[in-house]
Order: sequence, then structure tokens, then C-alpha cells
Amino acid sequence: RFFSLLYHIRRVVADLRFNNKNHSTMKKSIMLIAAMCMTSVMTFAQKVIRVSTDKTDLVMKVSPKGRLYQVYLGDKFVNPADYDNLKWDVYAASDGAVSQRGHEVYATSGAEDYFEPAVAVTHADGNMTTYLYYQSSVQKAVKGGTETVITLQDKVYPLTVKLHYVAYAKENVIKAWSEISHKEKSPITLWRYSSTMLYFKSNKYFLTNYHSDWAKEGQPETTQLSTGKKIIDTKLGTRAAMQAEPFFELGFDEPAKENEGKVMLGTIGWPGNFRFTFEVDNVGALRVIPAINPYASDYKLKAGEVFTTPEFIFAMSDNGMGEASRNLHDWARQYQVNMGMDDRLTLLNNWENTGFDFNQQSLAELMKDAKDLGVDMFLLDDGWFANKYPRKDDHAGLGDWEATKSKLPEGIPGLVRDAKKAGVKFGIWIEPEMVNPKSELFEKHPDWVIMQPQRETYYYRNQLVLDISNPKVQDYVFGIVDRIMTENPDVAYFKWDCNSVITNIYSPYHKQNQGNFYIDHVRGIYNVLTRIHNKYPNLPMMLCSGGGGRMDYEMLKYFTEFWCSDDTDPYERIYIQWSLSKFFPAKTMGSHVTNWNKNTSVKFRTDVCSSCKLGFDIDLKSLSKDDYKFVQQAVKNYNEMKPMILEGDQYRLVSPYEGSHCAINYVSKDKQRAVLFAYDLHPRYKEPQMNVKLQGLNSTKLYTVKEVNLMPGKTSELECNGKQYSGDYLMKVGLNVFTAQDGTSHVLTLE
Repeated sequence: RFFSLLYHIRRVVADLRFNNKNHSTMKKSIMLIAAMCMTSVMTFAQKVIRVSTDKTDLVMKVSPKGRLYQVYLGDKFVNPADYDNLKWDVYAASDGAVSQRGHEVYATSGAEDYFEPAVAVTHADGNMTTYLYYQSSVQKAVKGGTETVITLQDKVYPLTVKLHYVAYAKENVIKAWSEISHKEKSPITLWRYSSTMLYFKSNKYFLTNYHSDWAKEGQPETTQLSTGKKIIDTKLGTRAAMQAEPFFELGFDEPAKENEGKVMLGTIGWPGNFRFTFEVDNVGALRVIPAINPYASDYKLKAGEVFTTPEFIFAMSDNGMGEASRNLHDWARQYQVNMGMDDRLTLLNNWENTGFDFNQQSLAELMKDAKDLGVDMFLLDDGWFANKYPRKDDHAGLGDWEATKSKLPEGIPGLVRDAKKAGVKFGIWIEPEMVNPKSELFEKHPDWVIMQPQRETYYYRNQLVLDISNPKVQDYVFGIVDRIMTENPDVAYFKWDCNSVITNIYSPYHKQNQGNFYIDHVRGIYNVLTRIHNKYPNLPMMLCSGGGGRMDYEMLKYFTEFWCSDDTDPYERIYIQWSLSKFFPAKTMGSHVTNWNKNTSVKFRTDVCSSCKLGFDIDLKSLSKDDYKFVQQAVKNYNEMKPMILEGDQYRLVSPYEGSHCAINYVSKDKQRAVLFAYDLHPRYKEPQMNVKLQGLNSTKLYTVKEVNLMPGKTSELECNGKQYSGDYLMKVGLNVFTAQDGTSHVLTLE
């Protein structure tokens, strides 16, 4: 465009000099120059693209050759003129010439960059190279933030990539995703498709990722990243977070700390196969590439279709993980989580009490127990459905979502009626993505099931996974919820489980196009959930997956909470909840009091669960008189503390990973109220007990401290109980609330 402008200026100057053109032609030439000058000015104005929050800047620039580079990611500049000094990195090629290679915003395969690409395409003619050039960028206001959309195109092939960034200024959170489309004559094949690509420069990088298994979720592991690649991925299809979880921390120059140092928290919204690539390149820069895992997923994209990648969400802080996670919590509640600013229901579940062994009469009694306990809802778990193959254990019945007549002669309507009579809401468990081979559904529609032809079938937990990439199966799964709600509009809650990973990988629906299956299966789940949410926007649902096998912010657009783990041992839950709280607000984390580890007191178990979204899954009649009175009062106390726990700012004070104790506190947004949870795990003999220093209080205010959740007839033994302290004192000196006794706990409110 620049050289074209020079050419036209030269022509007009020649015309003026020799006067060999008429005035009309001269006028057109001058107007053309003016138009091109305006276009050039507009293009120049767009050469610097900023994605900014109140504290963070992501800055991109267009090079003279039209390629888009990241030139900065870090603290926001105070002086706007400093943006002009930012330059893209240009490296010398092996022959000494200067190459185009640098920190390209969305690096492609086959170009000058020698590292992991953000996008890789096999074009319709077989060419495997792609070059993306900047075309345009626009910004628009969205709820809570500003969205920037950058359009890139290949000059040779009609391939377009749109990069999306939404910056939430106040919360200091950015989410990013990409859209890939084309107009080639035949389908193209995508074999890399990242949500975004971010670059960092530091002397050292420390990654904390989280691994897990059933009943062992949220296990942190910190490593220093060195030259080369570290990949965190999963290939389980669904329930994908069972072994590797889709979130991480980055510490710059040192491992990420709670209250100091430069950190980044990142997570991807995708419950299927995901992949995080962390690559330190030849000049010491770190590339972070969050993406769908391309494993067995060479995706055929038709002309005109748009391939949308998952959202990658990240928050940065110079003051440690605590600040970053509080920002993430605020963002999640306001803009991402379903009904994120609404209340949450306390509940009594029947599973740990009854298992599969119940009937309508016994459930009606449990509903009365729920009312007497003081919770909002009774939740019926697994075992209520199927007639030809009744659900007596986990070997049969999945797929046949009709109430078992021998157990529940009046069906769900009778249960809803009994719950109303007891004075509580009614919720129900489903596992709609799965099927038992011993079911009427499997007999009628074996072609709806993910199952390899000509091979022996492997059964994970005696079940198989429905092929939800198939629109007919999507209709069926949506119909499960829709039929229950249509017939029983007073059903108040669903617990949506998913106990199996995908095995026997073959989609009858995709047939010869198996590379699309893994991705289209997850998109099929989204289609179902979108339909449910559109029709029932105020329906709370819990996301469960063999425990905590699904924890991501895309699914939380449809679910109000998730189940952290089937491990409800209070000691283990302290560790699990500590880890998950870095990424998810307390109101999304379901925590139930059960009989796991009966060696601990009911008080200790209840105090652990009260720091999240409280529920009970226990035989109340087996409790002693004092224990029963305690849990009744604990529910009342929780309802008083709930606004602080579910809506307030969380501060992780003492890590269970660093000693024998744990403490966290929540503070209301106006700093008028706070609650402190202190837990003694396994103190050493004669271990010195240090004060717990609170955080987030108003230093000039006086706070009255009161211990709650005391056993009947007991009075607080804490010296601080009933006393007043300034917020300054509480944050600088703290309170003596730890003991030397295993499994003790204290809950204190501050007014």
C-alpha cells in the first residue's frame, strides 16, 4: 500500500509538471491519493493493538510485512507514549540475513518459526504451509469488559483466522479463543488448533500443574521449565480431568507464591481432550499454548464452517496467587458461572446412607430428616430408574430413565409431592451420557453407542458412552431432562454425573470421518446443555464426573456448581479444596459431610465442608443426640455466614501443604464481616503453635470475634472469643486458634 501510494504521487506530480491530463482526470487522481492517505493513516493507527485490563497489557504490533507479533505482556504502562517504543523480536537467520521470525501472535506450521505452531492446516490441494497476515481489528464493549477481534488471512489460500480477546478491566482477567474458517473448494484438515498463544520473558519459569485420579483430585506438582517442551494433556475423551486437570500456575523467577511475586493462573474451558504446551525457545522465551488435544483428531473442516476453539482464561498478578484467584473468583461469579450471583441450596443426599437400597416410603422419611436438619433440598441419587432391567447396582439400567415401579410406584410425581409435604425442594441424579449394555436403550439403539466394530468391547465400570456427536442422540439426552421437567416442573435441581471415560473409540455417526469425533462429541454435549439452559434458565445443576473428573469454566456456563471429589475424608478434602480454590470460587465447589473417616468428629467434618457449598450425605439417625443438635445449629450458622463464603473475598492463610495446619478466611465486600476457618491436621509433638494472621480486613475498624459451630454444652476455649481487635492488629499479630490435637477445628466470625 505504501509503494502504491508513492507510485500514484509520482504520477500526479508528473501530470502537474507536464500538464498532460485534463482537470477531471487530475481531480480523480488527487482524490485517489487522499483516499489512500486516509487508508494508510487508518492502517497505521491499527498497527498497535492493545488488550488491556486495569493492571495488565497484552500489546501486539503489525510488522511492515503485515504479520502480527506480540510485543508485550505484563504490567500496564502508565505512560501511553511507551507503547511506541515496543518492538517485535527479529532473529538472525543461519545465513546472517534477518528473518521475519519473532513472537508471532498465532504462529503457523511451515513458516519461519521453528517451534510448536498455534495452527496447522493441510489445505485442499495437500499444501501443509500457512502464512497469516493482518487484515483488521475491531473492539466492542461486552458485559463487564471489552472484546477485541483481530482478523488474519492467508494471501494464497482463502483461509481466515479470527482471534478473540475479552479483557475484564476491573477483575484483571482476559479470556481468548480463535475462529478458523475457509472458502477452499474441498474440506481442509486442521491438525493444530490452539485457543491462543502467549509469550513471556523471564530468567526462570516455574510451572505448577495438577494431576489426579479418582478420590485424589487437585494434587499439585511444581517443576522448573527448561529449554524444550513440557506437555500436560489428556486423552480420555470425556471425564477428561480424571488424571490431568485443565488449570495451572506459572511463577516467574521463582515458584508461584500466595501473597508475593509475579504469577499467572490459567485454565481452559473444555471438558474433552485438552493440551497445554509450555515451550522455552532458543532465546529463553516461554511460549504457552492452550488447546484441544489434536490426538486422533485431524479435523475435516468444510468450506463456510467455523471451527471455534475453547476459551482460555488467565489472570496475572504481581502480588501472588491470592490476588489472582480473588480476581478470577469475582470474574467467574459475575460473567461465567451459571446463576453466578445467585444463592446456592444446602442439601441432604441419600447416597452414602442408602446406596441403591431404598423405596418411596424410606425416601419420604429422609425428606422429613432434611427438613429437620434445616437444609433447603433433598437430593435423590443413583438407583431410581429402569424397569425391564431395574437399577439394583451399576451393571444395568443406564439409559432407561423411567422410575422403577417396584421401588417408586408413584414415580417422580410422588417424590415431588412428598418433598413438598416435608417442606423441602426435590432434586434428582441422572447420568444421561452413558448406557449399560443391559438396558432397553442399548437393545433398541446399539448404533448410538461409541463401540468399535469387529473388536472385543471393553467396559469401563460396566457401561459405555453414548455418541453425542449424533444429533439424534443429542435429542434423546435433551429429552431426558425435558421430560422430567415437563412432567414435574417443581423438580428443583439435577445432579449430572459422568462416570466413564471414552473407550472402544469409534463413532458410528462419523463413519469414515473419525478425526472429527472427539471434538464433535464435546460440542454435542454443549448443544444439549444450551437447549436445556435456554428452556430452563433458572434450573440449578451440579456437575459430577466420577468425583471431580470435570472442572472447567465452559461447563460452568450451564452448571451452578461441581463435585470436587468422591473423597470426603475431611483431611483429604482440606488439601483438595485448597488446590481448587485457586481457580474456582467457593460457591461452585460442592462439599458434603459424610461418614468417610469416622475417626474424625462430626464437627471437624462439618467445619471442613462449611468453607465451600455445604451439603450432607449421611444417616442422620445414626448420629448421637449432641452430634445431631450440632449439625442442626451448624446449618443455621452456615446460612448466616453464607454471604461471606459464597460472595466474599477468600484469603488462603496457612497452607496444609506446608505444615500440620490449615487456615482460610473470607471477608465481605464492604469489609464489615469476616469468617475464619482453622483446622489442625496432624500436629507434631510439642509443635509451636503460631498465630494466624488474617487478611483483607479494614485496618481502622474494630472487629468483635466470636467462635461458632461449638458442640452443645461446650463453650469456647479460645482466649480471643468475645473480644474486640482492630483489623490492623488481626492482620499484623493475628489470633491463637491452632491446637496440638489431631482433627480439631475452629470457626470464628468477625463483625
